[in-house]
Amino acid sequence: MYTQLDIETHFEGKLKIAYLNQPETMNALTKPSLSDLKDFVKECSEDPTVRCVAISGRGRAFCSGQNLDDAFVQGNEHHDNDIIRKIVVDYYNPLVTEITRCKKPVVALVNGPAVGAGAMLALICDFVLAVEKSYFSQAFSNIGLIPDTGGTYFLPKLLGRQLANYLAFTGKRLSAEESKSYGLVAEVFTEEEFTPKSMEILEKMSNMPTAALKLTKKAFAQSYTNTLKEQLELEGDLQQEAAETEDFIEGVNAFLQKRKPDYKGK
Repeated sequence: MYTQLDIETHFEGKLKIAYLNQPETMNALTKPSLSDLKDFVKECSEDPTVRCVAISGRGRAFCSGQNLDDAFVQGNEHHDNDIIRKIVVDYYNPLVTEITRCKKPVVALVNGPAVGAGAMLALICDFVLAVEKSYFSQAFSNIGLIPDTGGTYFLPKLLGRQLANYLAFTGKRLSAEESKSYGLVAEVFTEEEFTPKSMEILEKMSNMPTAALKLTKKAFAQSYTNTLKEQLELEGDLQQEAAETEDFIEGVNAFLQKRKPDYKGK
């Protein structure tokens, strides 16, 4: 079904990992791969058996950004038919929307360089796990473009105005450890640890109370525009919604019975 992705399923279907699978281009993004990713995330969001979603890359890179050969087919120039705007609006924006509104946690497994749109693909996920040899670069300015893939929305919120400007203007390459120190990456692992440690975290996420995580994502997203009063009211509404789930009842019973909870994601 997905011609540009390699899909793995783990933990009895609870976890699905999509690997960008064009290692010869360092997993540069194309219109087909962007469409495949969007469809993959949407399918996982709606599949009740899936509890956690991850995105990674095959080969030595996570993602090198937009494939310029795909964007500029022979004979096209940047001003022809608004080609860049069409790619952003028709391919990148729908993917950003699906990832940010996914009902399941979406984790980026950054196994190597993440550049331009590839860096933002990682950073729009709910959190990032990175191998220490990886790096991140907002390389858009190097070819005269602005950050897209949600970059102008998320970077100032993640970094503040000063650092967002600095990284966007210069395209500076950040190591995985530097990215963690700036709050862009949750965990950094050695190459030997990356797969086993990441899978430990993904297994934990696959067995968490998924509905509560979905509501947490919703609350965090609305906090960007809500007043404190509005956010407190939202917390009350969403907390009640969480308290009506089967997982809340299971969590309370497990606590009282001093046992490990068996969450079903409902």
